[in-house]
Amino acid sequence: MRWRSFGGSGLKVTELCLGTMTFGAQADEVTSIAILDTAYEQGIRFIDTADVYPVPMTSETAGETERIVGRWLRDRGARDEVVLATKAYFPMGRYPHQRGNSRRHLISACEASLRRLDTDCIDLYLCHGWDTSVPVEETLRALEDLKRAGKVLYTGLSNVRAHEVAATLVEALRLGFEGFDGLQHRYNIIQRELEESVLPMAEYARLGVMVYNPLAGGLLSGKYRAGVEPTEGRFTLGDTGATYRRRYWDERNLEMAAALKAEADSYGIPLVTAAVAWVLAQPGISAAIIGASQPAQLADNLRGAEVELPDGLRMKLDQAWYDLPRRPATLESPRIGDLLAEL
Repeated sequence: MRWRSFGGSGLKVTELCLGTMTFGAQADEVTSIAILDTAYEQGIRFIDTADVYPVPMTSETAGETERIVGRWLRDRGARDEVVLATKAYFPMGRYPHQRGNSRRHLISACEASLRRLDTDCIDLYLCHGWDTSVPVEETLRALEDLKRAGKVLYTGLSNVRAHEVAATLVEALRLGFEGFDGLQHRYNIIQRELEESVLPMAEYARLGVMVYNPLAGGLLSGKYRAGVEPTEGRFTLGDTGATYRRRYWDERNLEMAAALKAEADSYGIPLVTAAVAWVLAQPGISAAIIGASQPAQLADNLRGAEVELPDGLRMKLDQAWYDLPRRPATLESPRIGDLLAEL
């Protein structure tokens, strides 16, 4: 497993990061531990979680994923070997002060995550969404205080627009703070909006970029078919499933996935492997987040870090985005109001 620099910071991460949003729901604790063990045995030393996981996100299960990860780190004695990332922003209770990027919530959420993860320090702490109700200065000051207290080492933003990244950079400069170290965004063969402004902004500001959904929520696994409703997987998970269907479930996307699978098969490479390899080969990407609900599902993902794509297949994967019709220029950034019905 290769290691990469996380942007211009001193942080080094493995190019594959294990995402844990299935732990405690799609995967019970025993299965989750097996997934963690498999990833660790294959060299992954970068783990991403969030206080609100698992999905579907509910008040009854929020925090369970962090608890599972924390128990695994403790039982395996692996904390010092692993770069640990977690996130805060989504509602963790009924009241307005229990959500968002305010000082009140971020400091409280960080303390709670530290307890659940059974650690005294979080390597990479990210705001899981953009909070228009809180001044950027307040968010930056809260994160700076967490850094100075030694509870957080590096910080980042997730699911934000380029102008929001720019706003934080300008405000951090004004305040004399280091600001953010990296970004977490959605990125894959069939959704490449990130390239239009966010990746150039990250390159300019020397920010690390870790990306999720390299398989487009499973659409690029090749197991779904146009005209056939899904009966399992992420597209069937209640409100979370509805979000993923809005994001990816489109006849043209399904047809493209089928065509890409046939192309990858002709080279003897699973589409899952090709999709992960393609993401890792793109400029500016520090790490790709992979996940699973069973340990065996990791195998083809892991091969993505080993495969060099043949030119013919790479060209087909490159072209897919341009052959799909464009959608209106919107960012499906998670906003707090969208989650209130689930809590």
